This record gives sequence, C-alpha cells and structure tokens, in this order.
Amino acid sequence: MISVKHLSKVFGDTTVLKDVNAEIQRGEVISIIGPSGTGKSTFLRCLNLLERPTGGEVTIDGINLLDRKTDVYKLRQKMGMVFQSFNLFSHLMVVENIMLGPVNLLGSGRQEAFEDAMRLLATVGLAEKAYAYPDELSGGQKQRVAIARTLAMHPEIVLFDEPTSALDPTMVSEVLSVVRKLADEGMTMMVVTHEMKFARDVSTRVFFMDQGIIYEEGSPKQIFEEPKRERTRGFINKIRTYLFEIRSRTFDFYAMNSGIEEFGRKQMLTPKQINNIQLVTEELLMNQLLTKGGDAVDIDVNVGYAEESGEVALTLTYGGSLFNPLEGDGSDEDLSVLIVKRVARMSKWESDAGRNKLRVIL
Repeated sequence: MISVKHLSKVFGDTTVLKDVNAEIQRGEVISIIGPSGTGKSTFLRCLNLLERPTGGEVTIDGINLLDRKTDVYKLRQKMGMVFQSFNLFSHLMVVENIMLGPVNLLGSGRQEAFEDAMRLLATVGLAEKAYAYPDELSGGQKQRVAIARTLAMHPEIVLFDEPTSALDPTMVSEVLSVVRKLADEGMTMMVVTHEMKFARDVSTRVFFMDQGIIYEEGSPKQIFEEPKRERTRGFINKIRTYLFEIRSRTFDFYAMNSGIEEFGRKQMLTPKQINNIQLVTEELLMNQLLTKGGDAVDIDVNVGYAEESGEVALTLTYGGSLFNPLEGDGSDEDLSVLIVKRVARMSKWESDAGRNKLRVIL
C-alpha cells in the first residue's frame, strides 16, 4: 500500500530523517516508538506532505507522492491524520466539525454528511455530544471527535501523531479504546506513541526509530522481548524502569512521586497499582531508611515493570550498615512496616557488594 525508499528530511543544518525505508501493507497497524527528537512525527508528516521530504520516494498504491504531476490533494484523501492537538473549530458544533470536510471537500450532501457524522459519533461513543461545542468537551472527548472527523473523509489509512500526549492520564484509555476498535475493524494505521502497552497489544509491527532511521523493526514480541540491536534494547529497558537517586534528606519528594506516577501511566498500570508503589516507597523511605543511620544518605529507588508477567517491583538499594526494615516476627513492628507487608506480595532483602538491597513485589 505504502512504499518508502531512502526518505530524508533536512531542516537548515539539522538532518532529522537520514535514510528511512519501509513497506506498509493494507490492514497493518504500525506503532512507531523511540526517543524524543528522532524524527517520528516528521516521518508521518512527510507521508502526507505536511512536510515536503528533502529526498527519497514515497509511493501510495503505485503512485509517486513526490512526483510534481501527482494530484496531491486527491491522494491525501486516502490518508487521514489525527494530531496531538485536536484542531476543532470552536465556533462549530461537534457534528458540524465532522460534516465540514465531507461537504466542502468530498461534495457530499448535508443530509448524507449529517447521517454519516452521527454514525461516526456513535462509533466513538459521543452521539449525545453532537450539538455540543468543543469548549464543552473534555480533552479525551475532543480527541475522539477529531478521530471521527478524520474517519468522515473515508481514508484508507489513518496516521496518529501521539494522539494521547496532550491528555490527562484519566482520558488516555478512552482514546486508545477507540483506536483499538479501529484496529479490530481492519483499518490501516500508523501510530506514533509513547504508550508501550498499547503498541505491544495492538500493533502488527513496531518501528523503533533512532538516529534518523528506522533502526529496528519487527513484531511486538520481537521488539519488546527479543530486540536484536543495542539501542533498541537500551530504549526498551529504559522505558520499563524508573530510577530516582536520593543523596540528601531534603530530596524532592514530590518530584519522585510525580516520576513514579508518570512511569506507571506509561506502563498502563492501574491507579491502585501506582498508589501502592507510592505508598510503599514513602513508608520505607520516610519512616524507615531516612530515620536510620547518620547524616550520609545514599539511596537508589528503582521501580520496574515486567510487561510479560505484569509484575511490578520496587527495589531500594542503600548504603550504611546492613539493615532490613522488614525483618521481624510482627510482634513489635511499627505501622509503616505493617502497611508495607499488607500491600506487598513478597519481599527479599540481601547484601550486594556491601550495600543493602530490598526488593518488594507489589
């Protein structure tokens, strides 16, 4: 369906895309992941000429998109795009936002466009909001309207540029549910995303982009469990681990808690799981480790998530004399220890190279 050969894009002195090559077949769901600034969004924008490539070739159904003779507007109708921001017209009702493209660009009659818009709103769960204005909607609802507006143009492929990045955590799942539904219906999609669980569960293939190229591609199982290349392995390991270093008793507790929450959201953990991580971390740090020993503080907080098993582990590595805060028979334990033991499924303490290492499975 889409063939990309030696695609490049240069902005001034900065080369964003170097040599991108890809083949996308009809019905595939391609998730594009990778570090920030590696050209993921630029790649999508080059596919529908929102950015004109510096070099290379993009062919859609055998037609060269970059040929000056190509009717770009007609070809673009095959390719819808959903952006990070919703780009809805605030002075138009929801149903009017969706009708606008079909009436003005496809030549559809208003009644036909209205009926199709209502059908699509029902598909994304927002039929009751047809006569509302965008300012009356939540962020998640606005993005679902934006998806319906894109579908109203009857595209053959939909490009999603981080569709959940502008949303509060509580709204992410409702948008991803709509995208999952489209995948189940066989829509061809390319999704730039930081939602790794979504990429693994929904994709037929995953592109890992780095250094301006598709550094590695493969099935979700291969990319997330058996990556072949070093940078891919480093990225996958990094996104599944959160590390916070504590070197002072006056450390930024709120920054640590915020980091744990952000990590949990990216791994699609439930609010209860995230709360349990924060609770156990606080009890062990504030009521155990930071109340023991002298002035020197040397604690590493590591939160890990094993996607295959769903296991969440909190590992605290700390200096000082050997000390297991969870040791004892329960008869003289304080409240913080009881709280941790009630939440944890299991725990293990050991001495590792002269340092304490406490691992708590939640």
